[in-house]
Amino acid sequence: MKRRKFKPLFFIILVVLIVGILIGSYFFFTGPVNSLDKKDIEVEIKSGTSREGIAKILKEKGLIRSVNVFKLYLKMNNVTNLKADTYLLNKTMNLETIIKELEKGSNYNPNRIILTFREGERVTDYAKVIDKKTNNSYDDVINTINDKEYLNELITKYWFLTDKILDSDIYYPLEGYLAPETYFFDNKDVSVKEIISTLLNQEEKVLEKYKDKISSDPHYYITMASIVELEGTNSSNMKTIVSVFENRLKSRMNLGSDVTTYYGLQVAMTSDLTSEQFASVNGYNTRSTTMMGKMPIGPISNPSKEALDASINPEVSDYYYFVADKHGKVYFTKTLAEHNAKVAEIKKNGDWIW
Repeated sequence: MKRRKFKPLFFIILVVLIVGILIGSYFFFTGPVNSLDKKDIEVEIKSGTSREGIAKILKEKGLIRSVNVFKLYLKMNNVTNLKADTYLLNKTMNLETIIKELEKGSNYNPNRIILTFREGERVTDYAKVIDKKTNNSYDDVINTINDKEYLNELITKYWFLTDKILDSDIYYPLEGYLAPETYFFDNKDVSVKEIISTLLNQEEKVLEKYKDKISSDPHYYITMASIVELEGTNSSNMKTIVSVFENRLKSRMNLGSDVTTYYGLQVAMTSDLTSEQFASVNGYNTRSTTMMGKMPIGPISNPSKEALDASINPEVSDYYYFVADKHGKVYFTKTLAEHNAKVAEIKKNGDWIW
């Protein structure tokens, strides 16, 4: 009887398959449960909870696939010190990341609040956010930012705040200087001054790289950025819009910016204005004939980083006019006749903003 020959190729294939299955299983059970689900999940690990108890909590929260694999991973990696705490985890975390979080403890504060201040919005909009999310009222915010003694303290602290914000004709002295961003605070008892300081600190970080260029008159650049934020739709056309405004200022023309009229009247930009409103006289309305060659008295919104950069590093052009359609496309022209023709064309095509 012939002895059956050993088939090494079959053995190699079998070993490769087994190893592949083991590796695949390892990555499956130790990898993220859902790499697309970034939703935060609050996990409380109480003092005295066993390893198995922790594993079961994580399994119930959908953060791990296997209680046994979790326990085995701890044993194989000699993990001995998982801290009792309240954690904020999510399903994009793999097993290693979750365990490292449990080892170092959590800075998560269940009382933490999140305040989001959006670019292009006014101080009054920010005050509404603070009123809604904290224990401060709308009036608390407005009264604080109009407090002259407090403003003088801020001027001594921040290089980009100057005496120009103290002009009595300015509606809200810190308009334009509060950096739009999402911020985190410990709880609802956070004070208005702490919130303002946090926003000003962020503004300082944003402006720091421009300090040498704008320190002679930061109010001008921030005011310009606040207008461009509302007139432009992207960083490219913002830079061209600034060039239009600078050309008009040099030629002693008024800026003719509608968004300054809305701010001067303190109305929302939700409908068209009358000719009388556009002609109204105040320190903000650049449509007024009294504003030839002049900037508004102060910012009209809190601008984004892109708008600030555009105001500081604009393009050079020979345009004197621009208009945007309802789709956000901006058209630039050199003469009033060209501008009027473009406006008529936009209206004829049904693309006028109102």
